[in-house]
Amino acid sequence: MLEDLGCEVVTAANGSEALERLALDARIEALITDINMPGMDGYDLAERAQQLRKELKVIVLSGREGDGRGHPLVRKPFLQKDLVRAMKGTTGLC
Repeated sequence: MLEDLGCEVVTAANGSEALERLALDARIEALITDINMPGMDGYDLAERAQQLRKELKVIVLSGREGDGRGHPLVRKPFLQKDLVRAMKGTTGLC
């Protein structure tokens, strides 16, 4: 969906890989993460990522969680318009 909106997307297979990519690529402006992941959940990833990069914008995705713990939450399943609304309201991107 993000690519369809014209965003350049960098993916990671897990939280550790996401942190590595963030540390190496200063062009990354936003992190969109699922909450439920093996190893490191999305909340932990968001916290660690923002320790690395204070200016990083974070959006969390979940089909079950009640809140985004201070981050914008997009409930799964979602439509592209839901993602656009979260992106515009949080990052100003796309």
